[in-house]
Amino acid sequence: MATMSQHGEHFDPEMLVVPIGSTISFPNADPIFHNVFSLSKGQEFNLGRYAAGKSKAVRFERPGIVRVFCEIHSHMSAFILVFSHPFFSLTDADGRYRIDNVPPGTYNVVAWNEGDSSDPRQVTVPDGGATEIDFTVR
Repeated sequence: MATMSQHGEHFDPEMLVVPIGSTISFPNADPIFHNVFSLSKGQEFNLGRYAAGKSKAVRFERPGIVRVFCEIHSHMSAFILVFSHPFFSLTDADGRYRIDNVPPGTYNVVAWNEGDSSDPRQVTVPDGGATEIDFTVR
């Protein structure tokens, strides 16, 4: 189970990437109430207000971008990207990423960052090999 906690009046992490069918828990690590919700198409939810030390969870059944907010604290927001395939990755602190176990073939790859996405780039993964592709997303 993935976790997106509420800590310091922020979501931590601010972005999660999961496959369809994943359940994400939303524990409240703050000493105040939060109300986690989303109005995103295909994945609307409202967890209601809950206190410190409590946690609620949501199962994500459809692919897409889910924007998450706190109804009490308007400055709190996060993203959950839900994929229908296992070929995705988050970048590390240096902007590097790696997607393992991709079958040989030609694919369109897209980079996404808080609402901005790159144009699809075609990449061919050779049999038994690796390939590199770099992106610039504003």
